[in-house]
Amino acid sequence: MNPRISIAGRQIGLDYPPYIIAELSANHNGRLETALKIIEEAKKAGADAIKLQTYTADTITLNCDSEEFQIHGGLWDGKTLYQLYQEAHMPWEWHKPLFEHARKHEITIFSSPFDNTAVDLLEDLNAPAYKIASFEAVDLPLIKYVASTGKPMIISTGMADAEEIQEAIDAARDGGCKELAILHCVSGYPAPAEDYNLRTIPDMMQRFGLITGLSDHTLDNSTAIASVVLGASIIEKHFTLDRNGGGPDDSFSLEPSELRALCRDSKTAWSALGEVSYSRKSSEQGNVKFRRSLYFIKDMKAGEIITADAIKSVRPGFGCAPKYLENVLGSRVKSNVEAHAPVIFDGLSFFSDKHIEDGGDR
Repeated sequence: MNPRISIAGRQIGLDYPPYIIAELSANHNGRLETALKIIEEAKKAGADAIKLQTYTADTITLNCDSEEFQIHGGLWDGKTLYQLYQEAHMPWEWHKPLFEHARKHEITIFSSPFDNTAVDLLEDLNAPAYKIASFEAVDLPLIKYVASTGKPMIISTGMADAEEIQEAIDAARDGGCKELAILHCVSGYPAPAEDYNLRTIPDMMQRFGLITGLSDHTLDNSTAIASVVLGASIIEKHFTLDRNGGGPDDSFSLEPSELRALCRDSKTAWSALGEVSYSRKSSEQGNVKFRRSLYFIKDMKAGEIITADAIKSVRPGFGCAPKYLENVLGSRVKSNVEAHAPVIFDGLSFFSDKHIEDGGDR
């Protein structure tokens, strides 16, 4: 039986369409109005959930400008960690209006907490689930604290090796988590598609026995759609109103039209998987008559022997199947036939050494 979890009543697993999470992250760019609008646009696009990040600069790092706290290269070059998180964090007083707004628009909202006080805040807001960010996947005490809420958990595994992933899973289980999923992730911002090694997803499913999804930091939807074919039940993508908005995460986030496409195309990919089947499909029924079959290509009189120059395998399929060609050759026609008539077994006389198992196969 395939594992599954439920978030706010939505079933998640291989038997259900992919669960699409729009990651708001730092794309509010310091404006509550922008964050509220992102929630509305995520709902319009068809996302199942909007996800926040709950931290302050002081709960996630230290106010220190020594070398190890400085960022060199990449999107955030020249900043200290404290400066980055001071700019990017979601003010805690925004959480209540954001939760209320999401519920008003009937889209699930939850968050990634980065310390115990963030969990407490989110519990007060009755968050229906929790996400552990990749960078926090090694914070086993935090994972256990989140698990103690009894809510469903999703753990992102960027940078974690198989042993660290198992440790995070064990911590969640030890803390009391009953409904758990993991996300394959590459913690590059953005990440090139070739780094994703999506064949890891079915291995993770088998190795850890959990619902597995994808946290995708590539710049388009190709990687996410491909992941569905390999078994991803959850897709998370950063989401913004404007990729050129200038915020810390805007440049590698989807815009509304792209999120709409992701929601649509991921569900199409999932529905196309279907099940193992060799039966004729409903959309094929009307085309069966256009398959090849045997037809006379010249006039023949009753009693004449059918030779290779008298029949041909052509479309449509109203005659007997081409696999019976050798059986038909050498038989006689019972009555006169005209060119372009289908070869029908009822109209043939066979010698005693001829044997037709199915006189009507087409």
